Amino acid sequence: MPAVVFYLYRSMSQFNWNDSINLFSKLSLRRSWNGVKVLSSYYISMWFKKPVQWGMPVSISFEPTTSCNLRCPECPSGLRAFTRPTGMLKTNFFKETIDQLHKELLYLVFYFQGEPYLNPDFLEMVKYASSKKIYTATSTNAHYLNDDNAKRTIESGLDRLIISIDGTTQDVYEQYRVGGRLDKVLEGTRNIVKWKKELKSNTPFIVFQFLVVKPNEHQIEEVRKLGEDIGVDAIWFKTAQVYDYEKDPNKLIPTLDKYSRYKKTSEGYEFKGKLANHCWRLWHDPVITWDGLVAPCCFDKDAQHQLGDLKQKSFKEIWKNGEYKRFRTAILQGRKNIDICANCSEGTKVWETA
Repeated sequence: MPAVVFYLYRSMSQFNWNDSINLFSKLSLRRSWNGVKVLSSYYISMWFKKPVQWGMPVSISFEPTTSCNLRCPECPSGLRAFTRPTGMLKTNFFKETIDQLHKELLYLVFYFQGEPYLNPDFLEMVKYASSKKIYTATSTNAHYLNDDNAKRTIESGLDRLIISIDGTTQDVYEQYRVGGRLDKVLEGTRNIVKWKKELKSNTPFIVFQFLVVKPNEHQIEEVRKLGEDIGVDAIWFKTAQVYDYEKDPNKLIPTLDKYSRYKKTSEGYEFKGKLANHCWRLWHDPVITWDGLVAPCCFDKDAQHQLGDLKQKSFKEIWKNGEYKRFRTAILQGRKNIDICANCSEGTKVWETA
């Protein structure tokens, strides 16, 4: 089982002792055995080039909403560019789904598209998942972390809170976080840090996540100091996904090669990642949209590759069905031919901790 947790951490974050001990504390015999089955089936599938799936998901991503208050230029939610409906995850549907999965499920990400705190029932759902001893994480732009929400976040049992901060001055921050206010982000972060101390809680693990783009790359050292001054637990630097990266019309690709998913050529840019014909996510980490569609991973932002609908079938039926098997087969045969893999960050991630 430690190998499964290692794979999970490699997918999700930089290693931290306190955070990883908390994750290990969620393990049970049943979850451990499920993890062994999932990891074994993944390796067998790679070796024999045929999809084998044992066990249930170790991790899932659940979408609280597609709505967002910001207009980030490379985000379908911010651009209002979805072809699927916009809406809010309903508590009853969420609980019914978690009830199907919680005995095997170790890790739950409350994020896919949108701003989670816009869903009025978000923290109630976090609390329900926490009551099942599932490790819970979310990512937010922090504009709704007022004093009351900050306190409720700590009380919900949330294990990890990723706060997007893509600039240390307003003029730089708003170049990517269009419509956002840096002062709200800093105020919300301070509220979380304050209530975590006042309630004597070990969670959530508070992360400043800095999406490195050309307009903000000169502020990398400044955000490190800012995070240390406020008292966050870690600072992560993330490479940016750019959809039309060949020409980069928004001029977002950084000049610092270490923080870029792309390399410059005489004709523009090309992707640096290596697309091996296998993908761990397809064996352990599906995405569930607010309205119950099951997508293969977080890079299918518009849920175009629908592998099932939880309004019509149970998760177990979907996880073992023909659509999933066909998609895993396609991954094993030629990942370069799958559109959502073309911009995948695997192999180009950068994680640095303060």
